[in-house]
Amino acid sequence: MKIRRKARFAPEVFTHSLNDIMFFLLLFFLIISTMSNPNVIKLMLPKASSSQQVYKKQITLSVDDQKNYFIDKDQIPAGQLETELATIFTNVEERTVVLRVDKNLAVQDLVDVLEVGAKLDIKMVMATAR
Repeated sequence: MKIRRKARFAPEVFTHSLNDIMFFLLLFFLIISTMSNPNVIKLMLPKASSSQQVYKKQITLSVDDQKNYFIDKDQIPAGQLETELATIFTNVEERTVVLRVDKNLAVQDLVDVLEVGAKLDIKMVMATAR
């Protein structure tokens, strides 16, 4: 005589594929959140009858290995660097200088130029080679 055990039915939920789905959802939201800019507030700005343009000026300051200073392509004496930059950037709101310094110069020479820029409130951007 065979004694049959009562077969119990145990409900199961297969969650093996939920890991993949959650990974793809997380990846999707990460990509979308980097594309959108949450710091932007959309406003309807008022119109003005006259407008004022912000004047930007960007120049190149080059220093070669003999400590010769060049603003764009014009050579200037080292002692007149501050006065030349001050006259170039008069009435300019956003002041930017692309700084090109020879790699053989000492760090102190670079710091001297950066101090002049800090004194005149000029944004200095260092140019490098690839």
